[in-house]
Amino acid sequence: MNDISPLAGRAPVETTLSDRTFARIAQIAQKEAGIVLPPSKISMVRSRLTRRLRALTLGSFDAYLDYLMSGSDPSEMDNFISALTTNVSHFFRENHHFDTLTHRILPAAQQKLARGGKVRIWSAGCSNGQEPYSIAMTLLNADPSLSGKNIKILATDIDPEVLRLARSGCYHGAMAQGLNEETMAAYFTRSGPADQTALTLNANVRRLVTFRHLNLHADWPMQGRFDVIFCRNVMIYFNEETQIRLYRRFAQILEPEGWLLLGHSERVHETVSPLFKPAGVTTYRTLAARNQTPSGDRMS
Repeated sequence: MNDISPLAGRAPVETTLSDRTFARIAQIAQKEAGIVLPPSKISMVRSRLTRRLRALTLGSFDAYLDYLMSGSDPSEMDNFISALTTNVSHFFRENHHFDTLTHRILPAAQQKLARGGKVRIWSAGCSNGQEPYSIAMTLLNADPSLSGKNIKILATDIDPEVLRLARSGCYHGAMAQGLNEETMAAYFTRSGPADQTALTLNANVRRLVTFRHLNLHADWPMQGRFDVIFCRNVMIYFNEETQIRLYRRFAQILEPEGWLLLGHSERVHETVSPLFKPAGVTTYRTLAARNQTPSGDRMS
């Protein structure tokens, strides 16, 4: 019988990941988060999960998986998923989407707000927070009065570690890539020595964004529809079946003629193409005729 306690001892960490154990890892990742791990990822998986073995003082990958699936520490599943995902982003990535936000999406949003309505935007798979904060800065740059309007940005990710960084609103080094001097002066406070400057987002930007932990593969607790969904460079991690299911769910939770913005290598699958109409480069809109809108407005 395997001892799956992380306190069982400090045996040397296993350095070989067998095909059988890798298949077990891939099965768990698929079931829990919809993540696809092809055999070509075995070296990456071995390297990243080795850190979890060391952190828990477990000697083998199988012992780690036994511990993971035992349920004795529910938070370890988050650590497992976090280890297998790549969080690479920068501010104003794929800038054409922010041009679309300014020139095509915002005018209708302003009209909606003027009529007493609300505007809701979802950054699904927000990583370290650069995407939702870029959305907020784009909106404020176009119309500073939006900070006092009924407009909110929900930012979700499966990785609690990146959410902690995102909530801090503090960036430095490569994490601040994509920011020009004008944007830094307008929306950030600088601190620290010149060669290690930290940039902290101002309160007016941070107030627009709410961060939540969410597994896209699980139930969504949000109520009400969104006007815009940014889900960029996320679908590439999922298999076709999971992608199709997510596209259907996005179509259901978007407002009529709502906007869906995808990553540069992502396209709406032909199976669900009747639910969306192309509206630009990796940009789609839902159809005008929709079913009854869900009630409520809980963004948590």
